[in-house]
Amino acid sequence: MKNKDNLDSKKEKKVNKIKEQLARLRAKLASENKHPSSPPKSKFKKTKDKAKQAEAPKKAKEVKEKKVRRKEEPKKKAKEAKEKKARIKEEAKKKAKEAKEKKARRKEEAKKKAKEAKEKKARRKEEAKKKAIEKKEEAKKKKEEAKKKEEEAKKKEEEARKKEEEAKRTYEEELEEQLTEEEITGFQLEKTDMDKMCNRVCEIIADYESDGILQSQLWKKFKLSSRDGSRLALKLERMGMITRDKILEKERWTYKLIIKKTPISTKSIEGSPCLTCPVESKCSLDGEVSPKTCQWIEDWVMIEMKNK
Repeated sequence: MKNKDNLDSKKEKKVNKIKEQLARLRAKLASENKHPSSPPKSKFKKTKDKAKQAEAPKKAKEVKEKKVRRKEEPKKKAKEAKEKKARIKEEAKKKAKEAKEKKARRKEEAKKKAKEAKEKKARRKEEAKKKAIEKKEEAKKKKEEAKKKEEEAKKKEEEARKKEEEAKRTYEEELEEQLTEEEITGFQLEKTDMDKMCNRVCEIIADYESDGILQSQLWKKFKLSSRDGSRLALKLERMGMITRDKILEKERWTYKLIIKKTPISTKSIEGSPCLTCPVESKCSLDGEVSPKTCQWIEDWVMIEMKNK
């Protein structure tokens, strides 16, 4: 602002100087016109003065224009400076925006790379886990196959041994071939009630439940011969009362008898007062005579418990 004031002051001084010169020239010309007796000036000098007079307005105009230009120049420069400042500011803003965008892009790329690395790591981990599982499953499969092969070999060996042992025929098998179905189902021991005998045999076998009993042990209890015992066992099997399982016992083939159908027994109610009760027709759960309040039943139960 100070420089601008100095420039304006210098311009004003120059303009004032030119005005003073013009004023002196005009005064001199007016003086010469009033005193014509003064010696005439040379032709060259007059021409020169005329030229100076003609150039004076032009110079004044030029000075004025120069002054205007000088006055306009600071405004133009200020405008240019302002525009330059605006351009610099805009460029700075643009650069800042680009830098921000670049930073955002870099951040996004870094984030993307981190995500990809994480996913890659997760994939590798999953693949490693999958491979470990596959390896484990393969090892398990191999182990199972080896076990299966071992079992198959063992089974084959067992079957071979069983076949070899089965090749040895039992007495019962030979007897079964010799006897007809009628001879088996119609088997009868002399002076023996076969129904009671069969029921008693089934009751003894039933006591052993699913474990069963060797027929040789059972025949000893009834003092039967091997032939009679075998025929009785075949009869009970045909009747559907028992099953016979062939087993190797003390290096000999024999049969284990297992109950299939337990015969109905009345032993549990033998001696019950209800069988000979004189008021049995009047007995009911909600009647005057009831098993809930029957003293005879109570006495019978107490006796049975003591006997056991």
